[in-house]
Amino acid sequence: MADGMSSFWGPVTSAEWCEKNYVYSNYIAEFFNTVSNVPGILLALIGLINALRQRFEKRFSVLHLSNMTLAIGSMLYHATLQRVQQQGDETPMVWEMLLYLYILYSPDWHYRSTMPTFLFLYGAAFAITHALFRFGIGFKIHYVILCLLCIPRMYKYYIHTTDVHAKRLAKLYLATIILGSMCWLFDRMLCEKISGWYINPEGHALWHIFMGFNSYFANTFLMFCRAQQRGWNPKVAHLLGCFPYVKIEKPKVQ
Repeated sequence: MADGMSSFWGPVTSAEWCEKNYVYSNYIAEFFNTVSNVPGILLALIGLINALRQRFEKRFSVLHLSNMTLAIGSMLYHATLQRVQQQGDETPMVWEMLLYLYILYSPDWHYRSTMPTFLFLYGAAFAITHALFRFGIGFKIHYVILCLLCIPRMYKYYIHTTDVHAKRLAKLYLATIILGSMCWLFDRMLCEKISGWYINPEGHALWHIFMGFNSYFANTFLMFCRAQQRGWNPKVAHLLGCFPYVKIEKPKVQ
């Protein structure tokens, strides 16, 4: 904590990261880890507007809202460093991955009602259990397993996609998750060393930024693949010549 600066939120009750606490404000514990979630919120908002404007299936609107919820939960967690807010960050992480699993695997699932029912009950059970027992390393292992379950299906979508721009989205998704993970590990494992540097590279804040873009690229790629499945003639366009999004042409008669 900075000299002479008190904490508005009280003693820290959650896991801490390498950023020094309350350096810029007594209302924000980890300033960079908090504000670095803003790009993720804005990107999710862009995706949500596109999904609603072009009338994609509701699952994608929920997915973008899930990204926004996760980023807001992360902001509250890093701003306060309280246990309850940490739960509000970690639980949506699992819910989001369950939603990705549904979007990835549901097109080939023969019993349509069983998958969403199971995933909903699983998510509810996890939320209650995690709140009661506060998993540590178990939460991280569980989250990584959920991420790994998505990879085979993402790879299948990638190899069955011929559009060059869509493939680029998948490559950007892979690049951002690798870079983000390296920043996360760097911040977590080398904190004692980098704390002595004149400038802290804020690896966890970079993780937030990379993962905000990672979610956006993943969502856009999945929207393209789903539009192909539905025969909507998808194309990857660019907002302001920069941000990719999916543009579709639905048949007049469904």
